[in-house]
Amino acid sequence: MPHDKLTRMANQIASFFATQPGSDQAERVATHLNDFWGPEMRAALKARAAEDDTDLSPLVRDALPMI
Repeated sequence: MPHDKLTRMANQIASFFATQPGSDQAERVATHLNDFWGPEMRAALKARAAEDDTDLSPLVRDALPMI
């Protein structure tokens, strides 16, 4: 899956959780990605972030250590 698609999908998930109440949105993003994305997708997202994370939302960046 192309990196830009993974970035877009992760940012969409983060946008949803950003609207939810509470202060654990990053944890919710990480939980969602861990539950619904395969290991290859998670690894590709982390590799993309290691190269350049400027296109990732701050919430996705905060969730990365928990993925």
